[in-house]
Amino acid sequence: MSKKIHEKAKAPVKEIPSSKIDRVFVKQNYMLTGLAFAVVIIGFLLMWGGKEDIYSFRRITLAPIVVITGFLIGVFAIMYKPKNTNGAD
Repeated sequence: MSKKIHEKAKAPVKEIPSSKIDRVFVKQNYMLTGLAFAVVIIGFLLMWGGKEDIYSFRRITLAPIVVITGFLIGVFAIMYKPKNTNGAD
């Protein structure tokens, strides 16, 4: 009886050709994600500063706008789906 159970568990595995596997992200998604990461880092670097005024335009206004823009680019990078769906990058 245990031999039958063992044989059932050993079902052949079907291999799917790599050309038929749909990827969630393509090259453009990764490039946009990298751009978003770089923009967020630039925004945080703008917030970081030396001994200048803590309430400067750069720290209070410009840097948060840049960081939020980076996050929005990141959301777009995740949601972006290219028009051609033939599997080519």
